[in-house]
Amino acid sequence: MPEGSDSERESDTGRAAFLRDIAEDVRGDSSESEQLAAILYRVSDLYDADEETTVPEIYRNVQNILEIKERGGLPERDG
Repeated sequence: MPEGSDSERESDTGRAAFLRDIAEDVRGDSSESEQLAAILYRVSDLYDADEETTVPEIYRNVQNILEIKERGGLPERDG
């Protein structure tokens, strides 16, 4: 590994955790907050070393999240 790779990985891990913390903070009862949280969580996967994803995959997932919202959202979950 090139010099600095470990610090980059730590920074990326910190970035993933930071985005996920924000996602948890904004998640709420409204569909908009759920949508934003889902997008933030999905983007955080880019920075998670344990996730095997690509920018195009995340782009498609975010597009799907937006399309679901446009169609009226997901059916209510049983709780």
